[in-house]
Amino acid sequence: MAARRDITAWRPRVPGVTEVFHAHFTEYAYPMHVHESWTLLIVDDGAVRYDLDRHEHGTPHDTVSLLPPHVPHNGSPVTPHGFRKRVLYLDSTVLDDSLIGPAVDGPDLRDPLLRRRVGQVHAALARPGDELEAESRLLFVGERLREYLRPRIGTAAARERRDPVLARRLRELLDERLVPGLSLEDAAALLHAHPAHLVRAFTRAYGIAPHQYLTSRRVGRARRLLLDGLPPGEVAASAGFYDQAHLTRHFRKLVGVTPGRYRTGAAGERGDRQGRVIRPGAGSGS
Repeated sequence: MAARRDITAWRPRVPGVTEVFHAHFTEYAYPMHVHESWTLLIVDDGAVRYDLDRHEHGTPHDTVSLLPPHVPHNGSPVTPHGFRKRVLYLDSTVLDDSLIGPAVDGPDLRDPLLRRRVGQVHAALARPGDELEAESRLLFVGERLREYLRPRIGTAAARERRDPVLARRLRELLDERLVPGLSLEDAAALLHAHPAHLVRAFTRAYGIAPHQYLTSRRVGRARRLLLDGLPPGEVAASAGFYDQAHLTRHFRKLVGVTPGRYRTGAAGERGDRQGRVIRPGAGSGS
């Protein structure tokens, strides 16, 4: 089957939703990366397999997958036909960080009612002028997700995710210096640790190397700026990349399309529903 990468992306005027992302991918696999927002995913066609916190998961048709922020994951199609997915990126006003551990323990929720409600949110978000309906429906989705996750808090706390102090402090430094960046030498001096020990501690705690974490956070910032309508050349510098080529290389690797095509898919009247489907054509792969 010819490679296909079609996306639609926009930022709605609905509190709690940082981005809506619809995609149809065939021959594309996401590498390990992180998001700063919650990722609420439903797959309409095909299936996705992914690793989260070193455990393999999947997305059968009736599943709602909830991937927590700051926890590395990847993703790839299960069949040659690829997958068609719809994603809501949600901020901490919908789900707070205390629920990250429970979400790691069980990210795939087989709940037909929840899945139907998530689909209703997407349908409302796709209709300009129906923001109040989308906001109302999202409240019920958030409520049901919290019902699932809160009973698990005690178990997650007892298990306690790998988050030693040194790794956490390095992550905080990387977050603080997202755009200017941070050398391992400077980080080692600030944290009073050997650079190699820093890398090992961070990777052991989060399952991703410091440079991969920083790059995926920068790509996330680039997505927001592109949704704001900024051109890729300006976004590159504002997101911490060396130049536009540097941005393009990593953006295409983590999102599946180039920044220019992503921005085209997010074009339209800003403030209303933004998004126009990108149809690069069979075999474009970019």
